[in-house]
Amino acid sequence: MFFASAAASPLYRVYEAEFRFSAATLTAIFAIYVLFLMLSLLFFGSLSDYLGRLPVIVAALVFSIVACGVFLASHGVGALYVARSLQGVATGLISGPIGAALIELQPTGSDRAPLVTSVFSTLGLAFGALVTSALVEYAPDPTHLIWWLLLALFGAGILAVLAMTEPGARRPGALASLRPRIAVPRAGRGTFIAAVPAMAGGWALCGIYLSLGPSLAAQETGSANLMWGGLVIFLLFGTAATAAVGLRGVGSEAMMLAGCVSLLVGMALTFGAIAAKTPPAFLLGSAVAGSGFGLAFLGSFRSVTALATAGQRAGLVAAVYVVGYLAFSVPALIAGAAVTRYGLHSTALVYSASLAGLAAVALAISVFRWASSRAAGRGSRQS
Repeated sequence: MFFASAAASPLYRVYEAEFRFSAATLTAIFAIYVLFLMLSLLFFGSLSDYLGRLPVIVAALVFSIVACGVFLASHGVGALYVARSLQGVATGLISGPIGAALIELQPTGSDRAPLVTSVFSTLGLAFGALVTSALVEYAPDPTHLIWWLLLALFGAGILAVLAMTEPGARRPGALASLRPRIAVPRAGRGTFIAAVPAMAGGWALCGIYLSLGPSLAAQETGSANLMWGGLVIFLLFGTAATAAVGLRGVGSEAMMLAGCVSLLVGMALTFGAIAAKTPPAFLLGSAVAGSGFGLAFLGSFRSVTALATAGQRAGLVAAVYVVGYLAFSVPALIAGAAVTRYGLHSTALVYSASLAGLAAVALAISVFRWASSRAAGRGSRQS
């Protein structure tokens, strides 16, 4: 699912040239995906707590197949809006039940599910951009081949899901669950709010890379080869997954702290690289910032979801993604509008500096919570 959502990013420059639209339209196409994802999360985020996980997952895969069909038939920018809207519905439908199902399928006493959720989300985004950019650059029929392949994969995915045993449970109240709400349990609200700056900083970084990243890569490298756009996205999300796996044994608070530090350093490197127009430093900054996103997201996801009961999981996972996708889309949409007026170079500098500032706020909060938990631990031992 995340592979498919990133597959459109390397194609944006191709569609932009073919259908003749501006950077503002490009980010609007990106944002419409997130808008429908958000609506899907708000209305259907808790639905699998009542209908079971598998029916909702299958429905999401069906929406994905229809989206691929619209991409295949597209002849103008309107079809791109429709296809990305369908992808948004599909991703919104599937985010809650997959995250909840993985928690229910993990062995007793294991904390594996948040790692799997985080790593495979970021790996999907990484390989979606890289593989698609390679196909677009070197394979025939660049605007169709990837969608045929994904259509086949989603069809196979439906068969695989239908063969599974339902990991969740059904209960009455499905219609009532469709009321839009963000289901954050009362006991976990303090932790959730504290994690918001770290989540927002990482997802805002992802939004600019998945929308304008290929254009920025072309500007920084001076090359028209579309592989550069896929590479910077791959670096961002690939290092996110690698860092999450490598430090999976670290506590949630320490992981968030390390993520905020990496995000701050990465954005500082990226700012300097863009200002100096230094491609190697730009790639390095993308990799360091990506590791920060991976650690901050996994640490916050693990901290927050640990506070939910079985019946609250899908709604809480949906709430995490609502915060993430707001940060994912709104800043990128603003950046797209700014590019048309101030240019990509100036916009990227301001965006990088703003993310560095947000990372600094998240770091300060993480340091405070880490110090408070250590002080509380020492106090309990002395008692």
